[in-house]
Amino acid sequence: MKRVCFVLQVKPDRLDEYKRRHRAVWPEMLDALRETGWNNYSLFLREDGLLVGYLETEDFDRARAGMAGREVNERWQREMKDFFIMAANPVVGVVYHWLGGLASGSFYVPYRGVKRWAWETYWLAGGFFSWIIAPWILASLLTKDLLAVLGEAPASALFWAFCFGLLWGVGGLTFGLTMRYLGLSLGMAVVLGLCAAFGTLMPPIFRGEFMIQVVGTTSGRVILFGIFVCLLGIGAAGLAGISKERVMSPEQQRAAIQEFDLRKGVGVAVLSGVMSACFAYGLAAGDPIKTLTLQHGTAELWQGLPVLVIVLVGGFLTNFVWCLILLTRNKTGYQYFTSRIRQGGKKPETIIETAVDAPSREVVEHAASSRSGGAPVAVMVESRHVTEVHAPMLRNYLLCALAGTTWYLQFFFYTMGESQMGRYKFSSWTLHMASIIIFSSLWGIGFKEWKGAGTRAGQLLTLALLLLVGSTVIVGYGNYLGLSR
Repeated sequence: MKRVCFVLQVKPDRLDEYKRRHRAVWPEMLDALRETGWNNYSLFLREDGLLVGYLETEDFDRARAGMAGREVNERWQREMKDFFIMAANPVVGVVYHWLGGLASGSFYVPYRGVKRWAWETYWLAGGFFSWIIAPWILASLLTKDLLAVLGEAPASALFWAFCFGLLWGVGGLTFGLTMRYLGLSLGMAVVLGLCAAFGTLMPPIFRGEFMIQVVGTTSGRVILFGIFVCLLGIGAAGLAGISKERVMSPEQQRAAIQEFDLRKGVGVAVLSGVMSACFAYGLAAGDPIKTLTLQHGTAELWQGLPVLVIVLVGGFLTNFVWCLILLTRNKTGYQYFTSRIRQGGKKPETIIETAVDAPSREVVEHAASSRSGGAPVAVMVESRHVTEVHAPMLRNYLLCALAGTTWYLQFFFYTMGESQMGRYKFSSWTLHMASIIIFSSLWGIGFKEWKGAGTRAGQLLTLALLLLVGSTVIVGYGNYLGLSR
């Protein structure tokens, strides 16, 4: 006699009705279960809706097939289907995470078309769409009773989701310093590796689930292996960048790493990696908000959108304060109101972006050419004459709106993917980071940033992409195994 266990998730707002229905199961349904070999069949329901089923049978496949052929079972399942949260689908979840990675790796492309605006001008303009406009509009359209849900949410959940968003923004302030002290490739590899590791592993460790549900299960160990492969891929990408830098001219190398300092660099990289991972912590802290929005009737696929609203408010505050400082110091705030752009004098351009924003070589390399990248990197342009040019205002605003909305879509798809990963949703962060690097690297190849980098750099980049793609497949497979546990 085999003992079989399975798990399902009952919708939190249907728990009482589910219990009532099972106090009076149809007699013909009970007869069918006994006749098809469902012996000692029991259901155990937890307060959060987790349903554990247990039975003893000689052949589970035959028992399931037997019930599938009974008309009474078809009627019962039709009655019960609306009580359950949709079944997880890790394959679909991986695809959603790929789409999120595509959005993150692509959001900077529209910013390339912004003309004659300072970095802080277009970053904040796009940021309003990234952190305020897009999150509130989509959450209002796709979820139920958004304001009521946020009003009912526990103060602790709102506080920590906001604070972790704030700390994620701090990660952006230190991301560019890592590039300054360690160089682009080494700094990127260290920060992204720490961000992926901390963002993925800390939530289950904090919940006390790591040893039992992760290390203690086959599916959990497969996911851990996938995380390890992802870190290998990040390391290979870092080596590819180092190989590329070695073929640069001495002048280019000095421009890329003007203040190399290993001790400072590692310290700042640890801070940046941990702070950048706080976005994952903020999403985890918002779990009570997800439960509330489900109770109000929101579809499972959109349950993470109200949490994003709160986390991104925290991220907005950090970015807003820093951009406001730059707009004041550089006297560039007027660019929002007039197309006449003053040029000349000293014009420092100080950039902030986190590892989650756009961990592509293309973005950070632009810092060295005073266009874009990680911050704080200041590029001083000297000019003896002050000239006036005109900026295409409407075009710039539209491109910023497109870039900002595209940036937000990375986490829009992230929450969708997370909803499909089952019990191991913490692994979503690794999938997200791997997908970002994959598509950012592909954009870099498309923009010919690796042209002339040498054969070894190309081979290492190819290896990195293969490892990163492989890691998403392995993590997805681990989640699939978790469903059949």
